[in-house]
Amino acid sequence: MDLLENYRCALRGTSVSHAWRGHGSAIFLEFGELAAKTRTDGSPGNPDGELTLMIEWSWRIEQGDDIVCGSWSDDSLWQSWLEKLVGRTVSDFGVFGRLPEVNLGLSGGIHVLSFMTSEGGPEWAMMDHRDNGLATMMVKHGRVCAED
Repeated sequence: MDLLENYRCALRGTSVSHAWRGHGSAIFLEFGELAAKTRTDGSPGNPDGELTLMIEWSWRIEQGDDIVCGSWSDDSLWQSWLEKLVGRTVSDFGVFGRLPEVNLGLSGGIHVLSFMTSEGGPEWAMMDHRDNGLATMMVKHGRVCAED
């Protein structure tokens, strides 16, 4: 079984347990049990889920036939839509396009997609924080691969 299929199997049926904004327009979706995280200055950070999807920039959230929020939307939309993702169950996880972009299907007909609009390649990663977990998955040179 390849890495993408392993992540698809690991994610299906889990729920988004935390969703948060990183630096700039980066977003993080945490799945499964949360573990507390402390920043280097000692203050509490956002917790890690058992699995994490990070999209660095150029992303959108779709519901039905509409784009309801994206990395170019007003910041005021971001928080409410990230909150709406929490508790939703993963229905599917995959990639699409000649240069692999991620598509996360959630209950309620919601999809979270990466959608790079700048030079370079898609900027997303899927991480496994479980003991003996899967390798981090990302795109390099136009192909889905495990982190070196």
